[in-house]
Amino acid sequence: MATHYEERLQRDLNWIQDLVGIVGQSITKAIEDAVGSLLSMDKDRAALTVIGDYTINRQTREIDRLCHAFVARHLPSAGHLRYVSAVLRLNVALERIGDYAATISRTAAHLSSAPSTVVSRDLEMMSEQARRMLRDSLRSFLQRDVPLAQSTMTAARQFTPYFDKVFHDLVIEGDSHTRPSNDLFSLMATFNRLERVIHQAKNICEETIFVATGRMKGEKTFNILFVDALNSGASQLAEHFTRKAFPNSGRYRSAGWQPGEEIEDAYLRFAQTVGIDLFKAWPTPLASLSEQMDEFHLVVGLLRDAREHTGRLPFHTTMLVWDIDTSAGPESVYRQITPRIRELMEILRGEQAS
Repeated sequence: MATHYEERLQRDLNWIQDLVGIVGQSITKAIEDAVGSLLSMDKDRAALTVIGDYTINRQTREIDRLCHAFVARHLPSAGHLRYVSAVLRLNVALERIGDYAATISRTAAHLSSAPSTVVSRDLEMMSEQARRMLRDSLRSFLQRDVPLAQSTMTAARQFTPYFDKVFHDLVIEGDSHTRPSNDLFSLMATFNRLERVIHQAKNICEETIFVATGRMKGEKTFNILFVDALNSGASQLAEHFTRKAFPNSGRYRSAGWQPGEEIEDAYLRFAQTVGIDLFKAWPTPLASLSEQMDEFHLVVGLLRDAREHTGRLPFHTTMLVWDIDTSAGPESVYRQITPRIRELMEILRGEQAS
């Protein structure tokens, strides 16, 4: 039989969980109303969604108050403490999603005309996916459903490349000069907010895993592509050095826009002196990776004109250009690239990059 204290503790937890569920339903509906008002140019619906955000803000402040009161009253440990700390972080995500809905609604109030058919279809698709992932992430949290959290995170990662199509569609509409540039910026902001909803859903899933298992979110790993012209020397050295020095921080590839037939002998010999084996390496055509470019977080060009040869990259892929002097031979190249790689990995992963 539960003691009076245990009943009080469980009742306080139930209040917190019930309010999380209420706010979750509210923000999911707010996203639906915000996008619906934009598609239909319904300014009244947009205004009501903006006003409704004040209620959501009050509810998130109440969640915050209840969590702090729970800690002060019960001095929780282990599972209960994990849960309350997770709710506090989740609460930040809920408030931000409410703000995203308000921003989309304000966009609806200022558009000069309804979005085109193509852009409307993109909006409907992204809205549907964002709301589904948000609902699933909240359900995983409320039910401590780790498999659902993991499958939702996988779905969110798989949907990320769709944003590049959306961006492309907006560029085409901009080129047609059929609407004011302010409208295009507003629509881009709307797509960005929907993408952020998906990102916040992933964060909620990570809180589910933390509450259920105690596992905290791991450090982000990065997919990095090094490119130069031939991929027979410098870029190969960069790829294999990074893989050797930072094996736990990411995955690394290299390619060339005019790939040579084999790795240069000078690089094969030098690589051995620094503990790198290039004998199994082979030049890779950059063109052969065109369908995989959205998998790379970073593309690092090792020649000044690398951007010209790499072409247009996916929206979420960032390109850096290091003007490496390759004329002095592999040892000089090694001395130029290794400190830059170490600096880059420290920026990406911190001092514990490995």
